[in-house]
Amino acid sequence: MIAEGLNPALILIIGGLLAPLLGGRVRAVFMLALPLLGIVQLCGMDYGTGSLVQLFQLNLITLRLDGLSFAFALIFLIASWLGVIYALHQRDTMQDVAALVYAGAAIGATLAGDLVTLFIYWELTALGSVFLIWARRTERSTQTGLRYLVIQIGSGVLLLAGAIIHLRATGSIAFDHLGLDAPGGVLIFIAFGIKCAFPLLHNWLQDAYPEATVTGTVVLSAFTTKLAVYALARGYAGTEILIYIGATMTVFPIFFAVIENDLRKVLSYSLNNQLGFMVAGIGVGTELALNGTVAHAFCHILYKALLFMSMGAVLFRVGTIKASELGGLYKSMPLTAAFCIVGSLSISAFPLFSGFVSKALIMTAVLEEHYPVVWLALLFASAGVLDHSGIKVPFFSFFYHDSGKRCAEAPTNMLVAMGITAFSCVALGLFPQVLLYPLLPHAVDYTPYTLTHVLTQSQLLLFAALAFVTLMKTGLYPAEIPSVNLDFDWTYRKLLPAASTRVWGVALRGWEAFNAGAVRRVEALIAVLSRHHGPQGLLATTWPSGSMVLWAVLLLGVCLVFYYL
Repeated sequence: MIAEGLNPALILIIGGLLAPLLGGRVRAVFMLALPLLGIVQLCGMDYGTGSLVQLFQLNLITLRLDGLSFAFALIFLIASWLGVIYALHQRDTMQDVAALVYAGAAIGATLAGDLVTLFIYWELTALGSVFLIWARRTERSTQTGLRYLVIQIGSGVLLLAGAIIHLRATGSIAFDHLGLDAPGGVLIFIAFGIKCAFPLLHNWLQDAYPEATVTGTVVLSAFTTKLAVYALARGYAGTEILIYIGATMTVFPIFFAVIENDLRKVLSYSLNNQLGFMVAGIGVGTELALNGTVAHAFCHILYKALLFMSMGAVLFRVGTIKASELGGLYKSMPLTAAFCIVGSLSISAFPLFSGFVSKALIMTAVLEEHYPVVWLALLFASAGVLDHSGIKVPFFSFFYHDSGKRCAEAPTNMLVAMGITAFSCVALGLFPQVLLYPLLPHAVDYTPYTLTHVLTQSQLLLFAALAFVTLMKTGLYPAEIPSVNLDFDWTYRKLLPAASTRVWGVALRGWEAFNAGAVRRVEALIAVLSRHHGPQGLLATTWPSGSMVLWAVLLLGVCLVFYYL
């Protein structure tokens, strides 16, 4: 029986906290059941269902269900279920609890109807997700987790500050459309931008995701950034600056992904690239663009999870994810290679795959609203996606030179999770009008499979593939070598600390010099005073009485002269 108004997020959060009380297969069945119960609960509620809690004279809307929140909550629950299947082989209580609490917090934030509830779940996502990084239990992951936590908590602090300003100015904490002109709107916008990995705020993503556990990266890829996409769509739809931010996000990660050796980091840059399409769609703000954003987020969670699953399986079996150390693994892991190819075709937006039917909505909306330069940037980014995620990831891990590494195929539960996800990517691409478009917040009147669209996209992909082959044959494609690539985080992880150390050293030496000069001057003053007032000083000697009377008479005479004048 469905409890009307019960937040599906609580099913995952409370269930995740109870999971350690169980063990073995009972825990596995229990964890598999939680997301499914959440889906049943979510689908059983009508739009408009809500839950109100009064706290400190504030009305907290802890549950608000409409077309936008439903689509994101549903895909979050599906991703959580797939993540549980993918992680069934592990025996790690920390990851089991963290993954469910993290997913539940993301769902709770998606269903929040006010800024305070959003803040609570916003911070809970940070606390839950960081343990998926720390669970790797290395010194590097510990330091990475700390950096990640500082940034994510900082995002929450900005959100809270913006909410307080908004409350004081308007008397409301409702989480509806805000815009940059709203009181506290800029602070909240930056908070969302941090979690969405805006340019120059993005490095936490490439820093943290590749350092998480094999299963943790899959879970991380689904929630944090897409929660930020939802928040932007809810609060800042139609904000024009997002169009240009999104276009920038689609382009710049391509160059880093092409030269990156760590394939999970390549996928992290690719994730940043795909977020740009969604952000641009939010900036356009029309019904078609918002539908495209939601559709692309829905599909992206699945195909990006599939790519991270395949690379996680490689890392699990081989022990490395460096492109320079891989190759020829299709002989040992043919099913994983096949699933990886499905993910690559999906993210590259090949016809008949999910990315094709979702990205098309955004591209069409951008062109219809007369942003030709932005459209060209998105077109360039689409070609770049094929090179770094569509070809590079499967090619260098499974098919390039034979590295000589031989291993077992991925565990059965991993293959099942990848198989279900791959099937979903194909099904969404084949039947979008049945499986995808009805879930979108606005009515959809769009046909992706037109001759013009199919031919245009096919030509784009073929030319991008030709460019890759040409660069490989001519030796111009960046070689896969062990390396460390510098990104903007170098400025605050290396440059600023070094500059601060240098400035502090100069300031310290200046302070020491100032102190030394002051000491010398004080010593000179003491010497002067000693000469006049010391035991042998002029003013310390005993003067004859006659001399003293003479001086007194002279001083009295001077005073009388001044008085009469």
